[in-house]
Amino acid sequence: MERAVGAGELPPGQLLPPLRELAERLGVNPHTVAAAYRVLRERGVIETAGRRGSRVRSRPSSTPREWIGVDAAGARDLSSGNPDPALLPALGAPLAAAAARAAERPTLYGAPDVVPEVAGAARDALDADGVPPGPVAVTSGSLDAIERVLAAHLRPGDAVAVEDPGWGSLLDLIPALGLRAVPVGVDDDGPLPERVEHALAQGARALVVTDRAQNPTGAAVSATRAHELRGVLAGHPDVLLIEDDHGHGIVDVPLRPLAGGTDHWALVRSTAKAYGPDLRLAVLTGDAVTLDRVRGRQRLGPGWVSHLLQDAVAWLWRTGAVDPAAVAASYDTRRAALVRALRERGIAAHGRGGMNVWVPVPDETGAVARLLAAGWAVAPGARFRVASPPGVRLTVSPLAADEIGAVADAVAAAVGATPSGRLD
Repeated sequence: MERAVGAGELPPGQLLPPLRELAERLGVNPHTVAAAYRVLRERGVIETAGRRGSRVRSRPSSTPREWIGVDAAGARDLSSGNPDPALLPALGAPLAAAAARAAERPTLYGAPDVVPEVAGAARDALDADGVPPGPVAVTSGSLDAIERVLAAHLRPGDAVAVEDPGWGSLLDLIPALGLRAVPVGVDDDGPLPERVEHALAQGARALVVTDRAQNPTGAAVSATRAHELRGVLAGHPDVLLIEDDHGHGIVDVPLRPLAGGTDHWALVRSTAKAYGPDLRLAVLTGDAVTLDRVRGRQRLGPGWVSHLLQDAVAWLWRTGAVDPAAVAASYDTRRAALVRALRERGIAAHGRGGMNVWVPVPDETGAVARLLAAGWAVAPGARFRVASPPGVRLTVSPLAADEIGAVADAVAAAVGATPSGRLD
């Protein structure tokens, strides 16, 4: 069945035969078919709705959400979600310094998995932002960290509460791990407390929250919202909390960490947006049990993230190669200008921080097509949604100041006035 789904022979939504019917057709025990269906569910290939039977998932986990997009050829591409290359530091000097260190003191088997300078600098920055004490690990990006934390505590079939709209790669990862995504609505201040409470009360064993510059909406957890969410989490101390500080290094909105009210928690910061996606490095902290499990399993797999990369990042931090305030100001100027221009044209737009603006639309496919015809490629909201209404995401990093008006005019022509408020 998995091969047939991958080949397109079993299309999304296809109803699968009942267990006993398929067992009789194949001449096998019904328990064998039940076991196969269970494995397919755990892999995110099919879903089961009780008496309504089992179906091929509407978008199997083997189909990355990044494939839901548009061909930007001939259009200005505002769909990628990439940082502005002009704001990224040159990597020649830090990599040369790392290579020189490696020539003098090669990293061999048995070396610590985290370079001490990276661990110390990361922990100092976390302390300054009010993140609870905890050990530090280094992973190959935020998604790698989140996957390892989920795998350290959860098992196939467990439910994970996620922001909706939210990060498409995370929405891919959860079913790929055999977990179930439970959507939680968001507004400009982050996840809605009543929706989080409902998800946790219904049995979600983990909650993933983006603290700042949420992708795709730009939401940032405010002080009031953080207080409310901590109150919810205090009533569910056994829930695993994972925080993704997506805006670290590119926003000037303060971090409002939620950690401290649950037994197990983790917070991850990636270097991708401020220093370059190809560095593939993130720092992770959390409670001692979680970090011990993550680092122990990491040692059995890749072992460690290259010390060359860790040394290069340490050099970037030590020399102040990136000015976070200047980077934040650059993105803030463009993002705020676009949000303001859209609202002046009667278009609801969301974006408190970071490089993305979310625009609710009544007809997602039509809006994307009309914008493409007007010369602007935007990301369809289907890449980021579970149950929330349609929308499109625009990344401001490629925009110049004199292009803001043209983009706003094109969006207004493509979608018309839209309601504001919650995004769910």
